[in-house]
Amino acid sequence: MKDLIAELRWRGMIQDMTPGTEEQLKKEMTHAYIGFDPTADSLHIGNLATIMLLKQLQLAGHKPYALVGGATGMIGDPSFKNAERNLLDEDTLRHNQEGIHKQLHRFLDFGEAPNAAVMLNNYDWFKEFSFLGFLRDVGKHITINYMTSKDSVKKRLESGLSFTEFSYQLLQGYDFYYLNKNMGIKLQMGGSDQWGNITTGTELIRRMSGGEAHALTTPLLTKADGTKFGKSEGGNVWLDPERTSPYQFYQFWLNVRDEDLPRLLRVYTLFSEEEIIGLEQNPNPNEAKRELAREVTTRVHSEKEYLQAVKASNILFGRSTVEDLQDIDERTLLQVFEGVPQVSLTKDALSAAQDYAELLSETTQGLIFSSKGEARRMIKGGGVSINKVKVEDANRTPETHLLQGKYLLVQKGKKNYYLISVVEG
Repeated sequence: MKDLIAELRWRGMIQDMTPGTEEQLKKEMTHAYIGFDPTADSLHIGNLATIMLLKQLQLAGHKPYALVGGATGMIGDPSFKNAERNLLDEDTLRHNQEGIHKQLHRFLDFGEAPNAAVMLNNYDWFKEFSFLGFLRDVGKHITINYMTSKDSVKKRLESGLSFTEFSYQLLQGYDFYYLNKNMGIKLQMGGSDQWGNITTGTELIRRMSGGEAHALTTPLLTKADGTKFGKSEGGNVWLDPERTSPYQFYQFWLNVRDEDLPRLLRVYTLFSEEEIIGLEQNPNPNEAKRELAREVTTRVHSEKEYLQAVKASNILFGRSTVEDLQDIDERTLLQVFEGVPQVSLTKDALSAAQDYAELLSETTQGLIFSSKGEARRMIKGGGVSINKVKVEDANRTPETHLLQGKYLLVQKGKKNYYLISVVEG
């Protein structure tokens, strides 16, 4: 087996671990888990950092378990949150669990190997547990003093913490006890904000069964300026293509700050240390960003979606072809040209335009050119393209090959784009 701790150390993916964790991982194939509460129907790139912990664990020869919290998701983890979470109904939780299940299958090998990944749901062992039974059999082993000493709880005590959320660490702790006793799971991993919850589990195991249990956390990802990593201007960067499209996802990684690259390459890719050092030594950081964006977009979505995102990105920089423009779907087209000037025309108005000069001036209400003369001069100078095809003659009748059956993309000069939307009428 590969030395997992050595791998995680050079990648900067270890924040804390309990004594004996490294020895346990060197001794035998270790069963380990990470929990994901279904608070949404998609994971985001903050979750992806902990998924990569499971991926590295499996690549090192150990057995990963991904636990989706069908039970704990009903409560909500208060760790380092500023306010009480909104409680979700069972139908929403079930829907969210299904979405997360599908996503986790993209990263871990759930095949037939001895260390194949296993999916779990803690609702399976909590659904028959009575409230009184839980208080008698579990609650008596952990004191209030112990629970309130956790940093994750201390901050919330000042602003208010319900008993519901206060009980969360005990529920997560019982998860670890149950899995340790019934499935031989000896290690729980997670983000550093989970240290208090995870060590409550190791304490429960010590007091209730005397079993061997270990904890390992990874640092929460922050940008070089100290702010939280994983959000764009529009909020979370999701793994679900319906929430964050492959094009937006790809662009996010292309636009990360230079100083954040070393950490992101180590956490989010499977590149070797030599490969990463080689990328860092390249004087052009954009090369490393492109490799990071390729690796993560392909892993999260697919190679096909990655190639589509590259085609869409190239449109803005003049490296695309007519075929590239025709290949991208409407949603991506609108995202690429979000914010560029747009105008709507009816099909009748488009057909009525006598020539390109008229179409690009009067028909489009002066948005692109203020007069036919200006349009003719620019076209004569070779500075106008429609759908990536250069307009050669201002006096020709416009051809109406519409993108997606409804759009014309006009490029004026090198950097000025306009989108004409053609509607019925």
